[in-house]
Amino acid sequence: MKYIYELHKRMVDHDLILVYEGEFTQEITKSVLSMAERNMDSSGEESTIKRKVFNVMVECLQNVVKHADQLNNKNPNHNAVFMVGKHEDQYTIISGNPIKDENISIVQEKIDQINSLDKDGLKQLYKDIIKTTEISEKGGAGLGFVDMARKSGQKLEYDFEKMDNGFSFFALKSNIKRQ
Repeated sequence: MKYIYELHKRMVDHDLILVYEGEFTQEITKSVLSMAERNMDSSGEESTIKRKVFNVMVECLQNVVKHADQLNNKNPNHNAVFMVGKHEDQYTIISGNPIKDENISIVQEKIDQINSLDKDGLKQLYKDIIKTTEISEKGGAGLGFVDMARKSGQKLEYDFEKMDNGFSFFALKSNIKRQ
């Protein structure tokens, strides 16, 4: 039972207010969003900050749900994770999910391109994607990362950790200032 206290301490040390690990479905996504919204409401967070945090959370969670179908097995090591941290000066939203190794370079290129742009560049890229891209079979047009960078006003942080059987764990972090 000591691990419970250790987990609690780690969450407090990292200012985590919400952590979910497991299978992601639309219903679970709604519940996670609802819990985070209640937490922000109860702490009296400004509505403009709440809206930004909520929008980035939605994009993160949609990304996890859309790409979860790559994994047909029920390997618990292939579950996704979602965390929200509340610090004095910012919120931190982190998601992590397995992706096929063959898709790493595509994701990396997209995020690196987005991170290289300023506010006006992001706005233009967003418009260009809307004009020239068709909705994929997974329901996306590639706007998620762009939207997260625009809403947060910050660069996206990411990492890939090698797993097994041709998969890596993709971690994505977005920060939203509270001022």
